[in-house]
Amino acid sequence: MAVVEELLRNEADGTVSFGNHKLASKAKLEDFKSAGDLLKVKTYNEITKLEKNGGFLYESVPGTSVLHFSEKEDGVSFLVEGAQDAQITVGLKDETAYEVFIDDESVGIMNTGLSGKLSISVELSENKEVAVKVIQA
Repeated sequence: MAVVEELLRNEADGTVSFGNHKLASKAKLEDFKSAGDLLKVKTYNEITKLEKNGGFLYESVPGTSVLHFSEKEDGVSFLVEGAQDAQITVGLKDETAYEVFIDDESVGIMNTGLSGKLSISVELSENKEVAVKVIQA
């Protein structure tokens, strides 16, 4: 999987790809239009963040490259790559149970709190993408 050189792009399937975990210095792109929303990305090797209409959507520490990020009513799904294991936080519905799948294997059911954030650890290594799917339980 290649990094997203343009930092944020719309894909033909209606998803977005963003982030560049290989950047040594911070880069950002604001006011990117996608499906009627405004997206903002900040990314480099230490952190990657995505916001939609000013609200939290995705964050990883350290930085990651994300392909085909899809946000639906019942959750999110995406492919992720990074140089090392990452802590990924996604913005979902407040106080809701979600089942988390990594490479099509369930890692259990997790609950969001009042903030609607859900954090997962993902084992990553360079040049290997990992599929993540979070679905309302």
